[in-house]
Amino acid sequence: MSSSSRRILLLCAGMLAAGTIACVAEPGYYGYGERPTPEQIAGWDIDARGIDGVGLPPGRGNVHKGAEVYAEQCAACHGTFGEGEGRFPKLVGGAGTLRDDRPELTVGSYWPFAPTLWDYINRAMPMPAPHTLSADDVYALTAYILNLNDIVPNEFVADRESLPKVKMPNRDNFLWIDPRPDTMAKPCMNGCADPADIRIASTAEGKKLTPRTTGPLDTMQQR
Repeated sequence: MSSSSRRILLLCAGMLAAGTIACVAEPGYYGYGERPTPEQIAGWDIDARGIDGVGLPPGRGNVHKGAEVYAEQCAACHGTFGEGEGRFPKLVGGAGTLRDDRPELTVGSYWPFAPTLWDYINRAMPMPAPHTLSADDVYALTAYILNLNDIVPNEFVADRESLPKVKMPNRDNFLWIDPRPDTMAKPCMNGCADPADIRIASTAEGKKLTPRTTGPLDTMQQR
């Protein structure tokens, strides 16, 4: 018996003697803790998928309400109109800068999915007190920031149905399938190759991306 199992048995025996616990555990468990309830799991299951909005909760918010919430919760860091304050990032602008030496990666210039904006605000904002905004307020903020970027009109109402339908300006510039030949293998369920026979080859070989001339570091390592 392992030392950890022996300690658990001794702990259970002591607690049984004290009449404080019944050490009856399922196989593979140690007899402490409890299973989370569906309500507890739902409290942690807050993600929303960007590409199709799966996970977005009920609720709605419009641009006008979003402007009010933004002024109260966001403007101090992100600027009155999303232009950024100090070291805090811009939320607006940057169109046409992605090929520049210093691209501006804002919601409007770079982000591919509108539901991702809702998800990020819901998880992480406002910075001093993340995940404290209601779903309606997050929808309203999302609508307002999209409107500041001229992506949706003034009368836009954000909800779980409308957000996935918003097409972000940079969406088509993302690659959803990795084009590298060594990553395109399909999942194998049966008759698979022996891992020992699989050779990993670099697709950068022969493209002069990594010079093989001996430099000071190589000389040092050879000594």
